[in-house]
Amino acid sequence: MPQCSTRTLFFGWIVLLGIAGCSPLAPENKAPELSSGVSNDRVWEPLSVRPDHDEHVLLNRGMNALDVRLRAIDSAATSIDLQTFLWSSDTAGVAVTRHLLAAAERGVRVRILIDDTFLTGRDRTLLQFADHERIAFRVYNPHKQRGIDFISAEALNLLELQRLDHRMHNKAMIVDGQIAVAGGRNLADEYFGLHPEGNFRDVEVLLRGPVIGDLSAAFDDYWNGPWSIPLEEIADPSIDTREQQVDPPTLHKEHPADRLARYWSSVFERSSRGGATVVADRPPQENPALESEAPVQVADFIVELFDGASEEVIILSAYLIPTAELESAVARARQRNVRVRMLTNSLRSNNHLSAHSAYRNHIETLVDMGVELYEVRADASERDLYMLEPIAQKELAIHAKVLLIDHDLVFLGSANLDPRSLKINTELGLLIESAPLNAQLRQATAVDFSAGNAWNVARNEEGQLMWRSGETLLNEPPADSFMQRIEDWFLSTLPLESEL
Repeated sequence: MPQCSTRTLFFGWIVLLGIAGCSPLAPENKAPELSSGVSNDRVWEPLSVRPDHDEHVLLNRGMNALDVRLRAIDSAATSIDLQTFLWSSDTAGVAVTRHLLAAAERGVRVRILIDDTFLTGRDRTLLQFADHERIAFRVYNPHKQRGIDFISAEALNLLELQRLDHRMHNKAMIVDGQIAVAGGRNLADEYFGLHPEGNFRDVEVLLRGPVIGDLSAAFDDYWNGPWSIPLEEIADPSIDTREQQVDPPTLHKEHPADRLARYWSSVFERSSRGGATVVADRPPQENPALESEAPVQVADFIVELFDGASEEVIILSAYLIPTAELESAVARARQRNVRVRMLTNSLRSNNHLSAHSAYRNHIETLVDMGVELYEVRADASERDLYMLEPIAQKELAIHAKVLLIDHDLVFLGSANLDPRSLKINTELGLLIESAPLNAQLRQATAVDFSAGNAWNVARNEEGQLMWRSGETLLNEPPADSFMQRIEDWFLSTLPLESEL
């Protein structure tokens, strides 16, 4: 008689539970909640004259971006709205948590909306956070059956994998209706230069002005959407949050209000000015998997930006897998003699090997169009710009999502140039009309394209692809190992691109 191993029985039960317990999660209709409006607390007195234009401050380096976030939270008097994709329990993530708890203790209303991709197995910790009377915590498009990790959660929700494929990738934080931070960074060490092994080069902006109202409205659209579910409604009701307590906010020392007021005054003295437009995908109302709910508003806008370019387009994108629509827009730009420069991750620097495997199938097309194509060196000579010393054992990757159009437009946000961002996940972007900010970003990103920090991908005299960085010349993608090349090639043969 055949014998079943314990492991076989375990996974069999997982599958049966997934089928038996996976009645579809229904969208939830809630009474709408709106942002709190503009606070006139004394910490904002230096910004009390509300401009009729938008102001923006580039957050080019991770440690500065984290410092701005924490000071913004400390400055809050009435409200904080935070929307993110990933939030780790590491140095940066815990710092944000403690500052938010301290804000809630002061009486600030805190609303947190986070995607469910990386939350599985963390309900106990998150419920403690959400237990605070001033903190509301909602999860976007959650797994109904929670599981102990991502794999078990997927197995327990087998009948809903099509819905669960659609994620919320938006990232923004709005404080007191006065200021906001938006861009590409998640809440984890590697986005702020703090990780001991590898860190991301990323970009965000700090904003004030009329655009804050539009960002608040975009947040409200998602917060009130039927797929943003209060955590306590989906978490295991048997969880006892008393077993594990979050460090008390008394461990956090706040900045005095007068010092914070001076800080914001000095920060915005360095701001650039120009109109900012919020470009957000429409949150789904019925089922995220329906074609009619496809989040393509940001994707369509990016194509329009390409079609409007007259001189040059500069792109930084962590993952570069052009959709047919985007590739056609690039081709049209090149036909108009628009210069196109792109920087993305190399095989070695890419944290998602499958993303590089799909990108490699587009390299020849882009190069033959005349695109000036660059890839990040994991061992970039100036990676100390984006991470704490010592850097000898640390590697660099790019996570920024930036388009510079001609010399007066900047588009940045959460969207990569790949099918997942442009057709599957929801995204948030900002179009900023500002020649000074455009020039500032050109200067800030020039180092990322330079020899020693990037590989230039082009054809040699024999017509073969080559990767050049300074005096170093390679005839194949720069890789960490021979095995990585084999895995990359194998994945490139699989029909995965539409999901990446």
